[in-house]
Amino acid sequence: MKFMKLGSKPDSFQTDGNSVRYVASELATDIVVNVGEVKFYLHKFPLLSKSECLQKLVAATNDGNSDEVHIPDIPGGPSAFEICAKFCYGMTVTLNAYNVVAARCAAEYLGMHETIEKGNLIYKIEVFLNSSIFRSWKDSIIVLQTTKSLLPLSEDLKVISHCIDSIASKASIDVSRVDWSYTYNRKKLPEENGTDPKWNGVGNRPVVPKDWWVEDLCELEIDLYKRVIMSLKTQAVISHEVIGEALKAFALKRLPGFSKGMIPNGDTAKFRSTVDTIVWLLPADKCSVSCSFLLKLLKAAIFMDSGERTKRELVRRIGQQLEEASVNDLLIRAPEGETARYDVDTVQQIVEEFLMQEQNAESTAAHELQEVRRPGILSDASKLMVAKLVDGYLAEIAKDPNLPLSKFVDLAELVSGFSRPAHDGLYRAIDMYLKEHPGISKSERKRICRLMDCKKLSVDACMHAVQNERLPLRVVVQVLFFEQVRATATSGSSTPDLPKGIKDLNSASHGSSRSVTTNTEEDWDAVATLEELKALKGELASLRLGNGVGASDRNGGDSKGSIDKAAINKMKGLLMSKKIFTKLWSSKSGQGENSGSDSSGSSGSANPEEAKSTPSRNRRHSVS
Repeated sequence: MKFMKLGSKPDSFQTDGNSVRYVASELATDIVVNVGEVKFYLHKFPLLSKSECLQKLVAATNDGNSDEVHIPDIPGGPSAFEICAKFCYGMTVTLNAYNVVAARCAAEYLGMHETIEKGNLIYKIEVFLNSSIFRSWKDSIIVLQTTKSLLPLSEDLKVISHCIDSIASKASIDVSRVDWSYTYNRKKLPEENGTDPKWNGVGNRPVVPKDWWVEDLCELEIDLYKRVIMSLKTQAVISHEVIGEALKAFALKRLPGFSKGMIPNGDTAKFRSTVDTIVWLLPADKCSVSCSFLLKLLKAAIFMDSGERTKRELVRRIGQQLEEASVNDLLIRAPEGETARYDVDTVQQIVEEFLMQEQNAESTAAHELQEVRRPGILSDASKLMVAKLVDGYLAEIAKDPNLPLSKFVDLAELVSGFSRPAHDGLYRAIDMYLKEHPGISKSERKRICRLMDCKKLSVDACMHAVQNERLPLRVVVQVLFFEQVRATATSGSSTPDLPKGIKDLNSASHGSSRSVTTNTEEDWDAVATLEELKALKGELASLRLGNGVGASDRNGGDSKGSIDKAAINKMKGLLMSKKIFTKLWSSKSGQGENSGSDSSGSSGSANPEEAKSTPSRNRRHSVS
């Protein structure tokens, strides 16, 4: 730390209790200066020779025949006045980063200018500040911290602006020129530690990290920190990533528990101001901070009831890089008073913001008549990552017994248009919801099961689904059938067309505008019993064994049709043996064939031309 000594006489100031200071001298004191609650017994001559303010005060007291003056509002209080008084006496006084600003402000208040006496205190302090303090990294930070208690005079004297300029210029300097002490407790990269395996031994090893300065600035109060970061951003030398790292370090320092996603207790207004300022300082580049960091800020902003502007900005930024988030990051606690456990509405807004990127990019491209792919358009990889993220999030919030079905479905439908190779994650979420909400109605079960595509379930998921007593029979039969289709295709046969009844079910389960309106609809959407599940599973298992690869080898190409016909006929016989499937297999009637379904929106629908064919032709295509 830099310091400067002024004066050469020994310090003869004495203390009598906590409220009396005096100079030990053979000469009797002739003036009493009251500074707050402290009385200074001093001599007029040394004081008046250097202070314009005291000259005026003493002149006023002489008119009233009094030897006391009062200066209760002097910046820095008794300690700062004592420095000025010792300077007037020529006693030794030491200035450093902790007391120099208070001494400067007090000297300004007392009018200790060059016009009163050459080489006065203000001049000497300015020399010390410019030649030492502002050239030192840590001293500049310490001095800046001390200015807050001396406002507005420290601002008027430009001490704050000079400190900020000094700090910003040093933080922006090339790291190869950093030769002063700084605080850095985080793990350095290999090239920063000088252990980079790619280093060829030529030249000096770079040992100073690019963000070397961020921890020292965390000592500043939020308003001063804001001004320093703004100055750094204005200089446009430091990268957005380093600015983002600085903001993250400041949040970790100033918001206790922030690293663990916990909300700090204490001065809510102060923490709210910190969060709002950090959000305001975020660089425009969306890669400057991680999505996890933004979500922690959002959780803190919601808990501390920050303004809507702050929350909207965070939602927008999170939506732009949602593919980087994790499920745990998205688990935002619902505000107090809500029955639900998690804030699903905010997550839905984030997903909508993610989708908005593509809409905005497409509208811009259309406006500019450009055919090339723009950076804002979402990639298939990003869509897939977000779809998996939402599936995982749905599985977590499904455990909440107070979660309304509408919020679950609305969120799932936002990413329903994203192509996914498997729907296992969505099936897990649906199964979890059915498990935690056993009292939902048949129509609600039907609605939630429409979200998934049974053809996109893996073998393991199918094995689980066919034994799942929580699923409607409609879904169980779909899973069984598509599993049989997959087994048939694996054996070397081509995938058969779906039976008409299964087509109807598949169409209805994926949002068809019309649904099967038979007398057995309620039974069909009912939850399967254990006996029914075992019967269906057992029949298809035996069917698969009975129609193995050996039959295909024996019969050649003709075996394909016989296997598929046997599979469908045996399945049809099993279903027809149950009362609830009576109407499902009404495809033997041509009229029933044409009026029983709407398969236009189904991924398993038949060719529209087949609806005009004869019943016999339809049956022939359904098993070929």
